[in-house]
Amino acid sequence: MAQRTVLVVLFDGVQSLDVTGPVEVFAGAELGVPGSYRIRTASLDGGPVRTSSGLTLVPDEPLTGAPDPHTLLVPGGSGTRSPDPRLVDWLREHGTRAKRLVSVCTGALLLAEAGLLDGHRVTSHWSVCEKLARDHPAVEVDPDPIYVRDGRLATSAGVTAGIDLALALVEEDISREAALAIARHLVVFLRRPGNQAQFSAQLVAQTAQREPLREVQQWITEHPGDDLSVEALATRASLSPRHFARAFQTETGMTPGRYVDRVRLEHARRLLEDTSDGIEEISRACGYGTPEAMRRAFVKTLGTAPAEYRRRFRPAATR
Repeated sequence: MAQRTVLVVLFDGVQSLDVTGPVEVFAGAELGVPGSYRIRTASLDGGPVRTSSGLTLVPDEPLTGAPDPHTLLVPGGSGTRSPDPRLVDWLREHGTRAKRLVSVCTGALLLAEAGLLDGHRVTSHWSVCEKLARDHPAVEVDPDPIYVRDGRLATSAGVTAGIDLALALVEEDISREAALAIARHLVVFLRRPGNQAQFSAQLVAQTAQREPLREVQQWITEHPGDDLSVEALATRASLSPRHFARAFQTETGMTPGRYVDRVRLEHARRLLEDTSDGIEEISRACGYGTPEAMRRAFVKTLGTAPAEYRRRFRPAATR
């Protein structure tokens, strides 16, 4: 197996966990499979950098002297808001040379400034996705997934999503067994697919201001298998269907149908991961009615069928 060099870019205001999370994963792979990774860190001038939390990180070398790596990893942090132009210039020149280009959290902003995301589908921390899309219209920004792979480019959401992405890269480079061993050592789950949403439906949606609508939101969460049509929910809120649909979207930022779809999918995922219930039983419990309807929902949103999802992401202890 050819050794892969991972070069992590450091700068003042970097988020320490964006650096140490993926580094611990790659370091764990190197311990388990010697010769798999060579991890290097570099700053512009080779000097120490102060992270956003006040910690000081000492890099291995200056960026100007670093060889072109297999994997170039750009973390996020407050330092991405007003980056040193020299850093952007370095990324613009060297980013295309790496065989794999990775960003964690707001590191995607640096790659976008360097023009390295144009024409690609990417994600980033939910708080900057709107800005990323607005400032860089040539970039296809998807704010939902925890990480996105697009060819040689891999982008992830905040902090822990960088660990998820690094584990996925180790699984791709070495094996699923190697990634599982690292996940166990770090006491994290190797079961979050990249297109899992950054937030649950309840967190993505705003909380409705009016009590009847808040109660309906809670009802949907607690009764995913019930009749959750607009008409039924409007009756529960004592509103006309038209008034309810308009008010729900205004106050939560999401249509009733989309909110119901998210809740049902999340509930089905949890049952597939945590129980031995059959697919047909789960489809009824989550309001899909039939296994085929649930399969279509999974394929559309997660890109995989329920049975395959269970096979990949259910902990071995519950099988």
